Amino acid sequence: MTSFFRNTAAAAGFAAVVALAGTAGAAELEKPAGFGNRPLTMIVPFGAGGGSDQLARAMAKAMEEVAGITFQVVNKPGGGGTAAIPDFMLAPPDGYTVLEHIDNAISAYAAGDIRENPAEDWVPLCMTQITFSQIYIRSDEDRFTDWESFSEYAKAHPGDVTMANLGKVGSMELVVMEQLQEALGLKIKQIAFDKPAERYGALIGGHVDVLFEQPGDVRNFLDADQMKPILTFLSERPSAFADTPTHKEVGADFEALTRFRGFWVKAGVPKDRTDFLAAACKAGFETADYQAFNKKKYMHLIDSFRDTEGSIELINNAVASYREMYKKLGIGK
Repeated sequence: MTSFFRNTAAAAGFAAVVALAGTAGAAELEKPAGFGNRPLTMIVPFGAGGGSDQLARAMAKAMEEVAGITFQVVNKPGGGGTAAIPDFMLAPPDGYTVLEHIDNAISAYAAGDIRENPAEDWVPLCMTQITFSQIYIRSDEDRFTDWESFSEYAKAHPGDVTMANLGKVGSMELVVMEQLQEALGLKIKQIAFDKPAERYGALIGGHVDVLFEQPGDVRNFLDADQMKPILTFLSERPSAFADTPTHKEVGADFEALTRFRGFWVKAGVPKDRTDFLAAACKAGFETADYQAFNKKKYMHLIDSFRDTEGSIELINNAVASYREMYKKLGIGK
């Protein structure tokens, strides 16, 4: 799992497609002949307001800035992220359809729930966010205030404590929670919400006891003191959450899966267009606005960029890890 945090060099071909504009200090990319003269569609497999939606809109804006192209962002939630895949696969391989997706696509492939291999049937342009997960409670919660008191409460009420989470069997979220519960002897009822806003509202409204999420996705709630983390799924405490214990510190000795998000086109898109879009993704990632966005989402705590080659390595390693875990948990086809 250490490969999730490995730096990967940018592809050498990027330099060939970047032409310096020479004005205002910005770099502008040279479009392939006949491409980019109409808006591209960026498909987001989750609902508005969540981490994927926020990322897609931030990256679309950054790529528009550096590449002179425009995007129409379309949300197609459902099926834990898999409902959007048919529309993506039905689109012609011309580079005008870009899919934002997350590690759920990789876990779905590893489990046999989708046929498309995200490292072969899709071409990853780049990964621009890699992050860890946490467990959150309401800031005004009085039954438990930290991990120790929550763990005691959960053990005293087995199966009664509820967690807002994704409902896709085999997803990173459910695999990590299965590992945690097995390691610590806990029994927490998972309540499925496909839309991020529903998960967040369920916790704030007191409909569930805890939430599984990534810190950047709930930054606004953390800043507003409506939520607080009680456990971090990472080997060491990140500086931004120095007061929150890690799963390893509380006795769960496993390598936690990470959340990663990136952008794909279908295999078969002409290479000059794929190279252009990959270069636009890298250049967009490096803009000041996007870097500020990632920092606001705590995405600067882990090296968050992978180029096409690095993304393929990340995906293949994740597939192997998921399959190993599914075999132990009896998940998959």
